[in-house]
Amino acid sequence: MSKIFLFSLTAALNPTLLAATTVMLLLPRPKRLLLGYLLGAYTTTIAVGLAIVYWLSGSGTLSTTKRTVSPAIDITLGALALLVAVVVRTGRMARAKERRRDRKGADEPKKTPRWQRSLSKGSARDTFVVGLLLSFPGASYLAALTGIARENLSNGGIVLTVLAVTVVMLALLEIPLISYAVAPAWTPEAIERLKSWFRLHGSRAAVVAATLIGIALIIRGTLAIVT
Repeated sequence: MSKIFLFSLTAALNPTLLAATTVMLLLPRPKRLLLGYLLGAYTTTIAVGLAIVYWLSGSGTLSTTKRTVSPAIDITLGALALLVAVVVRTGRMARAKERRRDRKGADEPKKTPRWQRSLSKGSARDTFVVGLLLSFPGASYLAALTGIARENLSNGGIVLTVLAVTVVMLALLEIPLISYAVAPAWTPEAIERLKSWFRLHGSRAAVVAATLIGIALIIRGTLAIVT
């Protein structure tokens, strides 16, 4: 169960969600915008999450492959996580991004993503739709859902666990929303400090998280095979 919430923490490190939160905080009536986005994100994340968990639990996939395919998947995912850590640590990803930027031309104006333009309209309805569309499961959330399906929980346990994982995964949105409601003058400054921290230490945090997850998955898969 601890690995499930570890995956939900890595899913919470979502640059798009952080960018969307920052944009909404700088617009008029940020609390309404944040709430609209959060409700949209909840709708997609919970509905899709429950559907995937129930499908995995009822399809027989997990039970029939528990001692063969499942360890191989763990080891493969672990190796991929370690590969991500190496790529980020060596700076190859940043250099590739810089090369793409150079090919496009330094003088070419950067286009604002469509979802950011929708957020800038300042409508809670628009942010709800953006939250719906930008909250489909990523790799970490899918890994957490797979872990939930493996736990053989009751229906109530599945629902509560998916809800808990969703709350953790959307913390980047929930914390500013609560903070803005309690301390509206302090919150924008805190967001700027958080952005500065990610600029300075984001790569290192990503390397540590990917390394820990990769090692944990490889150990889990290896133990499943030998036992």
